[in-house]
Amino acid sequence: MKWLRGVTGRNLAVATVLFVVAITLAPPLQRYFAQRAQINALKVQLHDSQATLDAAKNELAKWNDPAYVASQARTRLHYIFPGEHQYIVIGATTTSKTEHKSAGAISTDIPSGLPWYSKVISSITSTNVNP
Repeated sequence: MKWLRGVTGRNLAVATVLFVVAITLAPPLQRYFAQRAQINALKVQLHDSQATLDAAKNELAKWNDPAYVASQARTRLHYIFPGEHQYIVIGATTTSKTEHKSAGAISTDIPSGLPWYSKVISSITSTNVNP
């Protein structure tokens, strides 16, 4: 055994001590790095939650403004103030700069004499509508 010639008792003792230290420190080091990764993931989650909370606070601040509430009611619900007249133009083409996706065309060949729910289903499943 040629490889045993250079091995002394001192070198063997040092290697044994280093091996025991490595085995002793491996599980705590593994737990440490796993916990650090978990802490970093929780920090990221906390940051995302804080950003969501800030966005919700900004939205709530907007809804506390009466002018914003009135503009949303006008836009979303088509409400008007007393004394105003609202006109809804049907069938007019608008020349807006932004192009909006239009809803599908309304089917014109809906059978008559059917219950309302059959008419609704017929209008939805009509295949002759060109998008």
